[in-house]
Amino acid sequence: MNPHSGNQFDDRAATWDADPVKVARALAVAAAIQERVPLSLQMRGLEYGCGTGLLGFALQPYLGQITLADSSAGMLATLDEKIAASGASNLRATKLDLVSDPLPVERYDVVCSLMTFHHIEDTAQLLRDLFALMAAPGYLCVADLDAEDGCFHGPEFTGHQGFDRQTLAHMAERAGFRDVAFSTVFHMSKPASPGQTEFPVFLMVARK
Repeated sequence: MNPHSGNQFDDRAATWDADPVKVARALAVAAAIQERVPLSLQMRGLEYGCGTGLLGFALQPYLGQITLADSSAGMLATLDEKIAASGASNLRATKLDLVSDPLPVERYDVVCSLMTFHHIEDTAQLLRDLFALMAAPGYLCVADLDAEDGCFHGPEFTGHQGFDRQTLAHMAERAGFRDVAFSTVFHMSKPASPGQTEFPVFLMVARK
């Protein structure tokens, strides 16, 4: 499965930012990245699976350039409108699906991803691709769900049911990353869930 592919994300793009939980989650992840990564205006960033760019916009004042990449045309259309309205000169939206597209030639000092990894089947290959896209030294920042019982998306979902932190750390190390560290940065609640109702979100920071 590809990040934000298909009509489900295209159709939801226009109202994506209206969800206060999504906004709060992105701001919490951005704050955690600021605490753990020495961001500077000399650095180039990539947000992969950016959706409407909530995380990228939150990091925009702290990086020189940010490329916001997604595979959903609907998300990118909404994002282009947001960039134009903001007047920000250091944000650029681009269509990119690492599952099927060749690797871009650009290299980035910071690569971040928010709630995208669990949509992509081959996690190990994604980590290798992101490693290849990074400059050295560089920082990878991945925010996603801890391993859960399947109640977050429901029975129709075919992606990953979150991630075991140790397993993901080993995958990152095999892809070439080092100094892999995790922290819990946000919690989501689904009180009506038939099983698990609390869903922690981790931030994994690793270095190239």
